[in-house]
Amino acid sequence: MENLEKAIAEIKEKMPELELRENEVMCRHCSFKIGGPARAYAVPKDEEELEKICGYLHEHHTAPMILGNGSNILFPDEGLKDLFIISTDKLTELRLEGDGSIYAGAGVSLAKLASFAQQNGLAGLEFASGIPGSLGGGCIMNAGAYGGELKQCVEGVKCYKLKEQKLVTLSNEECRFEYRDSLFKQSGDYVVVAVRLRLQNGSREEIAKRIRELNEKRREKQPLDMPSAGSAFKRPEGNFAAALIDEAGLKGFSVGGAQVSEKHAGFVVNTGNACSHDVCELLKQVEEKVYETSGVNIEPEVIILPPDYTKEC
Repeated sequence: MENLEKAIAEIKEKMPELELRENEVMCRHCSFKIGGPARAYAVPKDEEELEKICGYLHEHHTAPMILGNGSNILFPDEGLKDLFIISTDKLTELRLEGDGSIYAGAGVSLAKLASFAQQNGLAGLEFASGIPGSLGGGCIMNAGAYGGELKQCVEGVKCYKLKEQKLVTLSNEECRFEYRDSLFKQSGDYVVVAVRLRLQNGSREEIAKRIRELNEKRREKQPLDMPSAGSAFKRPEGNFAAALIDEAGLKGFSVGGAQVSEKHAGFVVNTGNACSHDVCELLKQVEEKVYETSGVNIEPEVIILPPDYTKEC
């Protein structure tokens, strides 16, 4: 794509210190361990570098895809030759504010954030301690587990608006958080930069105990030793995807190297040599068989990117 190539050339010229990798293999940057090369992969060291990158891309009518830990995404085997990816890996500022709120960069892991809250006697993020994603990605998906979700904790989100090329701060209400959804997922115009969280005061010991209990549940029930993207399907209203998949007799069902986990039917795992086509076909067949046996439609929670995926202003 001509615009993207011009943008890459200008960024390389104007930002020689930027960590920029061309044709970076994406299986290195997602929990599924699947995916071919993306045309460009940049790792800004701070918010200022991120803004500059977005500015140059905007001048060439191109928008970036923002990537956190890649814990809920499936990249195509063919790669993404028309895509510029910006990683939030280094946006990891984390501090306790004077008013008792937490300010955290988009690249802070949810596990580290939950631990930081516990160390400061702040309760409400225990559910996030075992979610293998970043705060930015968590806000996009309104990540949650065990009855908790980020919607309950977020006070405001600092974002970069791509079309207007400016920083804005959105309130919790303006973020339009819903089950596994948000304004950021619905609109590609926002880059989550940092988040302010408001929690409740609590006992450090009790918070730590709750974190240990939830993490033990995860270890007992989830296939944490195998590459996956977490829960493969959204929870259908009034039911549970894992139960429906189990009732359909699909535990252990596989297509190529992709398999419905034998430990937890709600997870699709990479047994070692899965490709994106295996995962897609497996998800499709699971959806069909669950509908045949229960009459319930289940919808993938995993974000599946096609090879021709691109973003333009």
